[in-house]
Amino acid sequence: MSKPRVFVTRVIPSAGLDRVLHACEADVWHGHLPPSHEILLEKASRCEGVLSLLTDKIDAALMDACPRLRVVSNYAVGFNNIDVDAATARGICVGNTPGVLTDATADIAFALLIAAARRVVEGHAYTLSGKWKTWEPMGHIGQDLQGKTLGIVGMGRIGYALAKRCVGGWGMKVLYNDLHRNDAAEDDLGAERVDLNRLLAESDFVSLHANLTDGTRGMFNAETFRKMKRTAVFVNTARGPLVDETALAEALHDGVIFAAGVDVTDPEPPHADNPLLKLHNCIIAPHIASATVHTRTAMSDIAADNLILGIEGKPLRHWVNPDVAAHRRKA
Repeated sequence: MSKPRVFVTRVIPSAGLDRVLHACEADVWHGHLPPSHEILLEKASRCEGVLSLLTDKIDAALMDACPRLRVVSNYAVGFNNIDVDAATARGICVGNTPGVLTDATADIAFALLIAAARRVVEGHAYTLSGKWKTWEPMGHIGQDLQGKTLGIVGMGRIGYALAKRCVGGWGMKVLYNDLHRNDAAEDDLGAERVDLNRLLAESDFVSLHANLTDGTRGMFNAETFRKMKRTAVFVNTARGPLVDETALAEALHDGVIFAAGVDVTDPEPPHADNPLLKLHNCIIAPHIASATVHTRTAMSDIAADNLILGIEGKPLRHWVNPDVAAHRRKA
């Protein structure tokens, strides 16, 4: 009996990839950069499954060119790269990898927060440049953390995990803004749910964890940054398009806010002329929030499960569109 044909758009950790290679006739893209849309279309056109990344655009046109496609397994929590409504309409299952990135992402958010606040990367560059000649009593002065106020925009799992670190380690007060009340954050951490304007005005650190929607795109802009303290540190580990990067660059350059640390940009990577790249008070990490051995291995395992279960006609381990179950595409 022949194995189902699948396309894996990048090399992923062996925990999941080995299982896919064993269960399927898998074509794995080994390029350092993602496959072009034309190559993705060509490779996926004969497949029953695709294991994709956020860099792969899985739209209605691609689905229509893949009459045998039954499952798209995204190696990510997010799935903005996939037209989920189009997939559901065509009986195609969509899976993602939630839950396993929480602690790793919260750790990166805090790493960016403290590094930006204490000017760690700027100091490292200063040392490497040969400019460090002596201890400087007025040099490299940053912001304190103990007892300060943390503002969380989007109090989900990751926002809660960051707040827990900041409350437990530095005794921070937590304000949060979210459409929904988070009882655990309020009961366990003493967090207070407030409107965005108050959060911006009172927070020493603002960490963004909102979902990307039409309503949240560009939510941090020139007006938003003007409402923050001049000593505030801004952190984004969510999605790049949530932020107007030109406005952020201007706010940092003009001293409207003190510093920023981001793990996501729009686009990724940023263009060479992006003004954020030229600022000493902005740290830009290359989207590494999930880059730990445990997290990437767990993501690989879930993505493999979703792909194989989808092809077998079984419920996905993590199903973005479970309502497709009643009319999912058959082999």
